[in-house]
Amino acid sequence: MRDIYFGLVMWGIALVTIVAYVVRALLRGRARSARTDADGGSVFLDKRAMEYAYWLLDPLINLLISLRVTPNMVTGFSMIPALGAGVAIAFGWFGLASMLGTIATLSDIVDGVIARRTGVSSDAGEVVDAAVDRYGEFFLMGGLIFYYRDTWSVLLLALAATVGAFMISYSTAKAEAVRVPPPRGAMRRSERAVYLIAAAGLTSITKVIFADTPTLSLREAPMILSIAIVAGVANVSAVQRLAAIIHLLRARQPPPRAADAEETDGIVTKRETPIPGGG
Repeated sequence: MRDIYFGLVMWGIALVTIVAYVVRALLRGRARSARTDADGGSVFLDKRAMEYAYWLLDPLINLLISLRVTPNMVTGFSMIPALGAGVAIAFGWFGLASMLGTIATLSDIVDGVIARRTGVSSDAGEVVDAAVDRYGEFFLMGGLIFYYRDTWSVLLLALAATVGAFMISYSTAKAEAVRVPPPRGAMRRSERAVYLIAAAGLTSITKVIFADTPTLSLREAPMILSIAIVAGVANVSAVQRLAAIIHLLRARQPPPRAADAEETDGIVTKRETPIPGGG
């Protein structure tokens, strides 16, 4: 019964701050920033939601900068709640997992903003941040896989969501490695985190409301639905991104010149260059 308190606290904070932001937007306009304008949001995470998150974190970011907290400190700290969220969800503490997952996800936003504002952004820092992100996401997905290990249908969805999540990250890294613009797509890390963390908070409530119902799909409907959405959209998005990268690479590669190759009976052979003075 106590786990529901974490979920209720998280949803209470979310509702109060959302109302405060709406009032602020009505009186002073939306909290726009170069970062949110450049990102643009997507169907699964609207730009207004991103503006709300940056507005909410701005006072904390200013405080941390004044205390000389470095981006790497925040990045390292984010591993602690991320691991805690994975352990909590592995044992069915969805409300606690929602709270810890929120702290880890917000920390991921904070370290990047601090790095940009203090002018210490670097390629090395981005590598560290990306690696920590992968570990943090694995903790959460691993917790879900462990929790649903005896329910094969949901287990398959959790495994598919994990594969889709890491393939999206891989496609971005691969695009950067071969020097083509990483294609935009749905269900990026921030979107996956929002869906799964929000679902965890709701599931802590539905588990209590439908405690006497023997049907798992009803007691934990928000989480199961969220996993299914992430699994489906992430894998489709990963395939689309990889296809876009392949298309860009093929467009960049020049076609073979007729002087360098000729086709004979369906076999392409190189044309030899005659040696000067040869017989």
